[in-house]
Amino acid sequence: MLRPKGYIFTNKVHTERGIMSTILGVLANTALGTAVYQAYMAGGKATARHGTAALIAIIFMTAGICLGIWSTTEKDKFRLFTVLGITANFLAFGMLSLILFAGAYVE
Repeated sequence: MLRPKGYIFTNKVHTERGIMSTILGVLANTALGTAVYQAYMAGGKATARHGTAALIAIIFMTAGICLGIWSTTEKDKFRLFTVLGITANFLAFGMLSLILFAGAYVE
């Protein structure tokens, strides 16, 4: 007769730096997405507000990547938010790179 597996209790917690990295990644992606949407709704005319949103996203993603990498050094912690944060920040970096690359070839 098979017994169901019991609970495994642990005192591991999520890293605070990993959670903050995830939050900064979401904020960076939201800022870039909003800037692109607003520029699209303005007929493709990017203003200083859109550039400021991109600059803020760069600051957020840089801080998020640093916090995410820093949180990988902590021992006996869950890695979910660490991996999510690093992934979200690199996704924002890729999105910004794609925006800049496409903007260089649009007349």
